[in-house]
Amino acid sequence: MKAIGYKRPLPIEDPESLLDLEIPTPETKGHDLLVEVKAISVNPVDVKIRASTKPDGSDYKVLGWDAAGIVKEVGAEASLFKPGDAVYYAGSRIRSGTNAEFHLVDERIVGKKPSSLNFAHAAALPLTSITAWELLFDRLGVRHGKPLNAGRLLIVGGAGGVGSILIQLARKLTGLTVVATASRPETQQWCLDLGAHHVIDHTKPLAEQLRAIGIPEVEYITSLTATDTHFPALVEVLAPQGKIGLIDDPKSLDATLLKRKSASLHWELMFTRSLFNTPDLLAQHHLLNEVAALVDEGVIRTTIAETLGTINATHLKKAHALIESGRARGKIVLEGF
Repeated sequence: MKAIGYKRPLPIEDPESLLDLEIPTPETKGHDLLVEVKAISVNPVDVKIRASTKPDGSDYKVLGWDAAGIVKEVGAEASLFKPGDAVYYAGSRIRSGTNAEFHLVDERIVGKKPSSLNFAHAAALPLTSITAWELLFDRLGVRHGKPLNAGRLLIVGGAGGVGSILIQLARKLTGLTVVATASRPETQQWCLDLGAHHVIDHTKPLAEQLRAIGIPEVEYITSLTATDTHFPALVEVLAPQGKIGLIDDPKSLDATLLKRKSASLHWELMFTRSLFNTPDLLAQHHLLNEVAALVDEGVIRTTIAETLGTINATHLKKAHALIESGRARGKIVLEGF
């Protein structure tokens, strides 16, 4: 089968940074689904691993997590899906990736594809939806519903993939006042269109901008990018006993800054359940089904921004380069082989 992978970490400009490959089609077992991949989306994690991680125990590594496709075969222990079902999911860090014609995935982290979306639009959703949902509801402990005085949420990096979903979840499913950050006119408008109550610029002092819109402090902060740069300013605007959640990988972080405010720090990695085969692994199946229902009901929308063509090394290099530029908004998708 066709696949796109790499043999050693290289800059994206290098001709061999990503390669078109022919590899064996995998075989199902246990809870596996063999999915015929129809569309994929590209995430910052793809870029980080391609640039820094050598293939483990093989001549090549196939990347990719987000996918939408059709179930072709099921393993002996699989019971949630059958051949012919349309699905979407975000895969596992410890298995071969979705940048291939056929892909194996544990059914317990797979959801039914939103019926109102085509494969390309569905592929934009899984990883960012799981990350945003777990960050907001599981890590920060925000409750569903719209009570009065629910509090305020600051989303640093609102125009990225996770931020684009997080804005919608917070605005539509909670009573939080949502403040997103974005630095360019087009990304600021993107955040407003998704439902942010306010947008401020993370390249300028945060406290001053928040005071200008009548928000002296926030109870919740999600830091989605450049946490090491913003952290002191985030602690400054955090309310006493507030919560900060992050998803990136700061080189260093002085958590002692939080002590004076009795604040808490939470890290979100949506791969944790599949990495450790946690007892609640099935939660991601239910989560994705709930997101699909919300999409089909028109409550939230896909955050696809660009489709760069078919799934091959040339187009995937363009996607990686765009993410590395820091100027991407929403999700970048490739469709079909």
